Amino acid sequence: MRLKSTVVIGAVLGCLSFSSAFAQEEPQSARQAQMKVVGQSMKELGAIAKGEKPYDGAAVKAALEGVSTSMKAFPDQFPAGTETGMETEAAPAIWEKTDDFRAKSDKLAAEADTLLASVPADQAGVGAAMKALGATCGDCHETYRLKR
Repeated sequence: MRLKSTVVIGAVLGCLSFSSAFAQEEPQSARQAQMKVVGQSMKELGAIAKGEKPYDGAAVKAALEGVSTSMKAFPDQFPAGTETGMETEAAPAIWEKTDDFRAKSDKLAAEADTLLASVPADQAGVGAAMKALGATCGDCHETYRLKR
């Protein structure tokens, strides 16, 4: 089971790298792929935190790396002119408050990096990590994600 989780997250990260390079003309695709990596990573952490999956340090590390890597590149995927199209959920506030948007993305990446420096060692630690990451995710989504 551990190997499967690690392979899935690794595959998603590989696809992210490929899709980011491939979708240079379409930042909407790149940012949607990055959010899928973050979503999959949070799902993996959530399953461990809830006890639906056994604790797996390698899977936890891979998930945190997925969040960190994605969020470091994420703010660069919002150039002018990409406010619409490809079923984007990006709110206009992203382009109105660029510095704040970047700061929130950087905060999530930094939180993931902090957790990577001392990977949670058990289910309870993963639960605490989820709380920290989730609060930062939710804060950004409230302001910068359209409700559909």
